[in-house]
Amino acid sequence: MVRSFCFMLLACKGSFALGIWCESFGECMLNDIYQMLDPVAFSIGPVSVRWYGIAYVMGFICAGLVLYFTARRWKVRVDVDAALNVVLCVIVGIIVGARVGYCLVYGNGYYLQNPLEIFMVSNGGMSFHGGLVGALLAGIVAAKITHIPYLTLADLAVIGAPLGLLFGRCANFINGELWGAVTDLPWGVVFGGEAGLLPRHPSQLYEALLEGLVIFVVLFALSRKRPPRPQGTFLGLFLVMYGIFRFLIEFVRQPDSQLGYLWGGWLTMGQVLSVPLILVGIGVLVYAWRVRKPQQGLIEEAGEPEPSSE
Repeated sequence: MVRSFCFMLLACKGSFALGIWCESFGECMLNDIYQMLDPVAFSIGPVSVRWYGIAYVMGFICAGLVLYFTARRWKVRVDVDAALNVVLCVIVGIIVGARVGYCLVYGNGYYLQNPLEIFMVSNGGMSFHGGLVGALLAGIVAAKITHIPYLTLADLAVIGAPLGLLFGRCANFINGELWGAVTDLPWGVVFGGEAGLLPRHPSQLYEALLEGLVIFVVLFALSRKRPPRPQGTFLGLFLVMYGIFRFLIEFVRQPDSQLGYLWGGWLTMGQVLSVPLILVGIGVLVYAWRVRKPQQGLIEEAGEPEPSSE
């Protein structure tokens, strides 16, 4: 466990150095780059493809590939059929969980009065915490379908999941949503619209860096060790790191207008929801290192016929 946290500290140190470079880069270019971005990647006739949709697709593809090749490196049997079943279950869990979570937690009663609006996903409104709960519940279904232990599936899935967060937060930046608080720092961005004309923290990029890139680097580096670390190690570390990073970034992120600050002019709903993630993550890590169950994949069926040479 000590080595795991050393990896995390090294990654944070690297992100700090990257942040210094980003300061000089952002001072002259970040706002200019944002003003040139278009949320629509391309259009074919009346059909427009947005970067946000591409981010979802790329995130699922990358997570599936990382899952499959990590399992091979661990010598844990996960065939293509099992990997596809896991990805499909998680896709449904994330989309349903993210939408329902947003409507219940951030809707402030609006969706209870207008239940049909819940299905209007194109209007926006997805919650990461809801999506995470949906993915974890979908993992139970996937484990029953594939007969692979739940914690092994969860460990494999969360290694690639930060790549989806990386793409998603970059898409949030392009869309000009989930912006940060007003700032006079040189890399502030004028998002316009509801954000007004004052420069704001590009908190979407902070999240892309910490919740996406840093967490992926830490988990991927740890996954290189063989034999692989016990079941639950990667899930627990993901929950702890995401919870900490999200809690900290919320200090410079503008809270949802319908909720505002919950207490003291600083506590946000995102922080409230992140504390349980940290606590659950610590619990999963303690369980993993006490029980030390080895990672396990599909079980070879006894008595399988040998391939015929005829």
